[in-house]
Amino acid sequence: MDTAVNTKLPKCDYEQIIFGNEFAYRGAYFRELLNLNEIRQGGEFIPSECRPEFSTAIIIPYRHRKDQLEAFIVYIHNFMRQQQIHYRIFLVEQNDEKPFNRAKLLNIGAVHAIKEKFPCLIFHDVDLFPMNVGNLYVCTAQPRHMPVYIDKYHFNVVYKDYFGGCVAMRTETFQIINGMSNLFFGWGGEDDNCFDRVKSKGFKICRFGPNYSKYMMLPHKKEIPIVHLKALMENAAKQFHTDGLNSLNYTEKIVILQPFYTHIRVEL
Repeated sequence: MDTAVNTKLPKCDYEQIIFGNEFAYRGAYFRELLNLNEIRQGGEFIPSECRPEFSTAIIIPYRHRKDQLEAFIVYIHNFMRQQQIHYRIFLVEQNDEKPFNRAKLLNIGAVHAIKEKFPCLIFHDVDLFPMNVGNLYVCTAQPRHMPVYIDKYHFNVVYKDYFGGCVAMRTETFQIINGMSNLFFGWGGEDDNCFDRVKSKGFKICRFGPNYSKYMMLPHKKEIPIVHLKALMENAAKQFHTDGLNSLNYTEKIVILQPFYTHIRVEL
């Protein structure tokens, strides 16, 4: 697949996108994928009218959320193409009967994105929808927590150190913190562990204001929680250097370049 950017094109102008900050959460972006021919096999988009400054991999951990996935894929492609950045969507599906391991799936997606030389990784839950186009899907110098204000919580901050739902992180930063823990089978704790990893390496969390950090969340049934979460959190906190990207193991069943995303199916 040819992913080269045309260097003869003028640079994309992001000032108007950021300051215009178009409201995107509306019916037109949900109903159908607009201008399908712009999206390359595997869910990749490269602006054709200008030269993008940013290149981002969107990594989605997934299992058993078909309706949400279909809605998200339509919306996110319509949303992101307004931002004039180069991006590709990686869907990592857990294809076994073990409890869902969100963090391990994100590590797997990161490995694939790193192979494709993406400098920016965005780890994105399938039930979260950004509301304003000025919320550029790019990485800042420090790791960025993106859904600061969510409708489910009445657009209030969930808690001070909340680092879940959607996070943007430079690839080199994710490698420095050794990715996420592979130990969290079940719901809860992995995002707090990631927050601690980030802090342990001297990084600070970046958050934008409410005009750029509002999200809508689709309803879904709760995942099965981890029974001994406190003990797991304490154990995982001691293993930042040995548990993560450098200890990642899984069985890759298949990688398919679907029309609108790269589908990575794995067993953990």
